[in-house]
Amino acid sequence: MYLIRRLFSWRIANPVLSGLCRSFLWMLLGAFVLSLLLWGSGLKEQDLSMYTYIVHGIAAAFGGLTAGRRATNKGWYQGSLTGIFYGIIVLLIGFLALDSSPSGVDLLWVLAAAAIGALGGMFGVNLQKS
Repeated sequence: MYLIRRLFSWRIANPVLSGLCRSFLWMLLGAFVLSLLLWGSGLKEQDLSMYTYIVHGIAAAFGGLTAGRRATNKGWYQGSLTGIFYGIIVLLIGFLALDSSPSGVDLLWVLAAAAIGALGGMFGVNLQKS
């Protein structure tokens, strides 16, 4: 029993890496909810652009919150790094999957993810257990 508890109780010590893992979990959950919304309603894929931005914003915020909570100080810094890396990884996946070229709007998207992650990090560093 001790071996099973030890195998499933590992924690990622790096705040940015743990925030990235948490943000991708939230993104997967949001993608699942959006796919159920597509399946169960009369929406088309073209109508989901605003909802995907909302899902990515929530994912970046919770990733920044996790990074800020794991960090002892400078939650805004850890959260913004998490948001930047999250935005870059999502854009790289989009470029590789859709074969599109980068544009200036993509840089704004990464900066928005960094700002949302920094805001989440500010809240996360204040949620630490004393």
